[in-house]
Amino acid sequence: MPVDHAAKTSVARRLTAMHVPADATVVVVHVSAGNPFRRWPESSFVDLVGTLASTAPNRWVMITGGPSDRQAAARIVERARDGAGAEAGLRILDAEDWSLAELRALLDRASLFVGGDSGPLHVASTSDVPIVGLYGPTLAERSAPWRPHRFRTASVDVGELPCRPCEQRVCVPGDFRCLTRITASTVAAHAERLLENTR
Repeated sequence: MPVDHAAKTSVARRLTAMHVPADATVVVVHVSAGNPFRRWPESSFVDLVGTLASTAPNRWVMITGGPSDRQAAARIVERARDGAGAEAGLRILDAEDWSLAELRALLDRASLFVGGDSGPLHVASTSDVPIVGLYGPTLAERSAPWRPHRFRTASVDVGELPCRPCEQRVCVPGDFRCLTRITASTVAAHAERLLENTR
């Protein structure tokens, strides 16, 4: 997926307007999925984003989401800012209303992408950005992006469950355990490992 020059220029302009320093470590966290059965809980994203922003002083966390999840993304940004504290909260940014081309260009600037099994995760796989993918009802061995091994990717799931994978039409246990049992601390640990040797 080639990077559009106009989108690259737009992303640079938008990051400058958001006061993101040129040497900042940018983490993109995509909080939505086209299928509600693949959405990690808002509270888990809140914990993850707050942790990522408060762990390193030069780390900026950009929250992206689809049009149907704008309100959820805004809630995650607000709650993560509150939990992270005043200084770190300033580095949690709402990146709503970015086009697909701008998202692709942003990923070339990012040091990490975190998100569920969704279109943006596969857009991320067309760049060299390290990826932490979250898999609930789907299996990473089937759904994780195909990338050369030199591009670092971590696939996070809860392991074997009798109901996993599923048809994603009804949660038979009723508690979405394939997603709710993925902890923010586990995802953060994978993220930190991938961030250790990034730009």
